[in-house]
Amino acid sequence: MQMELDGQRVVLLGGTSGIGFGAARIAAAHGAEVVVVSSREENVRHTLDQLPDSAWGDVADFSDPDAIESVIGRIGRLDHLIYTAGEPLYISPVEHLDIAVAREYFQIRFFGALAAAKAARGRMPDTGSIIVTAGVAKDRPGFGWAGPASISGALEALTKALAVEFAPVRVNCVAPGVIRSPLWQGTLHVEEMYQEIADTCLAGRVGEIEDVAKAYLYLMTQDYSTGMVLTVDGGLTLV
Repeated sequence: MQMELDGQRVVLLGGTSGIGFGAARIAAAHGAEVVVVSSREENVRHTLDQLPDSAWGDVADFSDPDAIESVIGRIGRLDHLIYTAGEPLYISPVEHLDIAVAREYFQIRFFGALAAAKAARGRMPDTGSIIVTAGVAKDRPGFGWAGPASISGALEALTKALAVEFAPVRVNCVAPGVIRSPLWQGTLHVEEMYQEIADTCLAGRVGEIEDVAKAYLYLMTQDYSTGMVLTVDGGLTLV
């Protein structure tokens, strides 16, 4: 039986954990040849053990645009690029904000996505797509969220600009809310936070990685959507 992504190569930068790994699994389950890229070789090896034999991977420093260009060059042809790379969120009141640390996070999450899109555009067919990953902090920032909110806003603006410039290649953005994922590991009282989200959001539960993975699949296979920000937050931004 033919599947939606048969014969297509999906490259995931940041595809070895959390939401990125969820997107890799759902792409593979729908027939894609999956390529996962991480900043750590051991993460690539561990992830490939959990994916079909057709999957393969590589390593790159996501803070270095030249390294991103090199890894995309080694991969060669691709049909879809998904960028989910990023370290755990840097949350700090501006009064105590370390600008140098904030700049490093922006470098990976925003400029890394821009570098990946730039490198991928010339290596994919006009039917291809690029998907970056933002968040809902732009729309519902909490105290100390100046950094994440700024990155989310910048990525949404980048999505629309690239959709215009890269057409007919489609460029879209997934904006998750609070999702039960390794991103929050080490956060104090994380289970209490999950419960608070479940009690607050319209969906009545905290989001799971599989919920967000479906958004990437939709944007890869829905060939009439571009410049779109697909929010997956259980209605959190509405309350």
